[in-house]
Amino acid sequence: MISFNVPIYSEKGIEYAQEAIRARHISGDGQFTKKCHEWLKQDTGAKYAYLTTSCTHALEMSAFLAGIQPGDEVIMPSYTFVSTADAFVLAGAKIVFVDIRPDTMNIDENKIEAAVTAKTKAVVVVHYAGVGCEMDRIMAIAKKYHLKVIEDAAQGTKASYKGQALGTIGDYGCFSFHETKNYTMGEGGAIIFNRDEDAERAEILREKGTNRSKFFRGQIDKYSWVDYGSSYLPSDMNAAYLWGQLEVADEIYDNRMAAWNFYHESLRELEEAGYIERPVIPEGCTHNAHMYYIKAKDLKERSDLIRYLKENDIQTVFHYVPLHSAPAGMKFGRFHGEDVYTTRESERLVRLPLYYGIDIKDLEWVVEKMKAFYNGRSEG
Repeated sequence: MISFNVPIYSEKGIEYAQEAIRARHISGDGQFTKKCHEWLKQDTGAKYAYLTTSCTHALEMSAFLAGIQPGDEVIMPSYTFVSTADAFVLAGAKIVFVDIRPDTMNIDENKIEAAVTAKTKAVVVVHYAGVGCEMDRIMAIAKKYHLKVIEDAAQGTKASYKGQALGTIGDYGCFSFHETKNYTMGEGGAIIFNRDEDAERAEILREKGTNRSKFFRGQIDKYSWVDYGSSYLPSDMNAAYLWGQLEVADEIYDNRMAAWNFYHESLRELEEAGYIERPVIPEGCTHNAHMYYIKAKDLKERSDLIRYLKENDIQTVFHYVPLHSAPAGMKFGRFHGEDVYTTRESERLVRLPLYYGIDIKDLEWVVEKMKAFYNGRSEG
């Protein structure tokens, strides 16, 4: 069976994790955590970067740093993972979902302004598949209405919009290092930002509401509980495993991009024949080969395709079920405007196997069976 995803196996990461254990520092903010922080800052250009235990927790931190209060409204796409909404629901916000663009599956920047009310405090954008949202327009709206912008860049490591790293355009950027992502620490994430006034609060949030970081830097003689916080620090063993990949981040990027490009070129004829739609990368966006998906004609065809590929030892999956249709989505949010594309496009999308080190023969087999499926339907 060709798996949809195979997490990275890093010998160097294992070596570094053992080094962290031998150093007797396996809790948070050890030497490897600091190395990852520096890499994130250098790679993105952000002034501040902190590893977290998940992208969910990075999003939770962004909600508190943005000052979200009970009764506030936060605009976001419905086509996303539950964490995007959960983080702001926990802060007491009402979620206002808007439609997506059918080409990129990102939030439709032209639907945001009409959803703004006196209660709106933030816009959360999701860079789906590592392809940037239309940030120029979104930032202009945010400036006009004095809104915070949080970038859910869970899938966006080493991707950019008009030359600027995803996660650095809005007020806060949140990344994931889950095992399904391009770089992994098993479970993990990060938050990045540029404003000096957020730095101390972010440290306090990560350190359970204490000013412990100041104590370790020798800035105070004892630390105490000073604000709300939680335990958002990952183990240095996890950071060590991640560091083994960040050291060779470009190699991993190039390998994934080669697989993505193989799919894209090989499946061109199916798109030209009108059978499928391939991903769209808008001008100015540099993606990171986080995933390769195609769109079938409709839900039935997608189900038939997934079943056919499974019969041929290929694991493919669909993705998000729109949040506004879920019980919690109806409880904690509302959909503004008409759902023209969110549900329809989500029911057509199929993700193909793609991971670091995938064998070219496996890629060829996936393409061969994709073509066989559609050729068989046309003949039938």
